[in-house]
Amino acid sequence: MAKFLEIINKDKPVLVDFFAEWCGPCKTMSPILKQVKDALKDQVVIVKIDVDKNQSIAAKYQVRGVPTLILYKNGTEVWRQSGVVQKEGLINIINTH
Repeated sequence: MAKFLEIINKDKPVLVDFFAEWCGPCKTMSPILKQVKDALKDQVVIVKIDVDKNQSIAAKYQVRGVPTLILYKNGTEVWRQSGVVQKEGLINIINTH
């Protein structure tokens, strides 16, 4: 948990992908997140959290469905959405924060 807090308390936007290995839509998000990272390079930090292996973090942040994407800036949640989000939409959201 301390490491997670350290990660989301960065100056740059941190996009957290809460996922599960068994989740079909989560598998769809993986290449989209790679494209976002390739496009934005070091403007964003992208972290993947497996909800089955990190149940305490998922519970603390009220993640009830996967995939859930949460964008943090300086440790504060600035955006959240469950389900698949396309590359262009994610880039726009990150750039506005």
